[in-house]
Amino acid sequence: MKLKKIFLVIFIIIFFISFCSIVFSLSKYGSSGEEVKKIQQKLKAWGYYNGNIDGIFGSKTLEAVKSFQRKNGLTADGIVGSNTLSALGINSSSNTGKSSNNTDLNLLSKLVYAESRGEPYKGMVAVAATVLNRVSSSKFPNTIAGVIYQSGAYTCVSDGQINMTANEQSRKAAQDAINGWDPTYGSIYYFNPKTATSSWIWSRPQVITIGSHIFCK
Repeated sequence: MKLKKIFLVIFIIIFFISFCSIVFSLSKYGSSGEEVKKIQQKLKAWGYYNGNIDGIFGSKTLEAVKSFQRKNGLTADGIVGSNTLSALGINSSSNTGKSSNNTDLNLLSKLVYAESRGEPYKGMVAVAATVLNRVSSSKFPNTIAGVIYQSGAYTCVSDGQINMTANEQSRKAAQDAINGWDPTYGSIYYFNPKTATSSWIWSRPQVITIGSHIFCK
């Protein structure tokens, strides 16, 4: 019995030390380094942060992170954990390779489902393709997460529909786009002409209509 208690105590101590090491490795108030610089660069580019890109997680960075988290449906605690890093389009040291690819596919699938469920399959692939076209464009963030979570880019992010579970058809459409199918011929925008009220989006060069969406550049 005593031996079991000793092992239990040892296990708790090891777990606590491991947990602390994870927590304290996160970018948060008072921390510094290259990851903080990347966070500041993203937040500044998207209008959340107006301070210096100095790699120091000070009060301005803290408030910018909280603002970004609130806007994107994340816990507004000012701590940049894996979810916030993903939303910012920043790969942490533990979020690379195959895991990163799976994360991209899952997020793109959710975007496709939220934005185009009910559309013809070609239209679903087209929505996914516009995201990838934005990633390739110098005018937008250079990651799938960065594009999707860019402030004001997608209604489904603002209203929370991005958090719905994607179906298999949405996942297949996202994979087809990743594999290179682009029915939009390089378009980076799309809109529904029945609901669009922005004069700006109507001014964009129109490329093709698929289902309920007009795709444009």
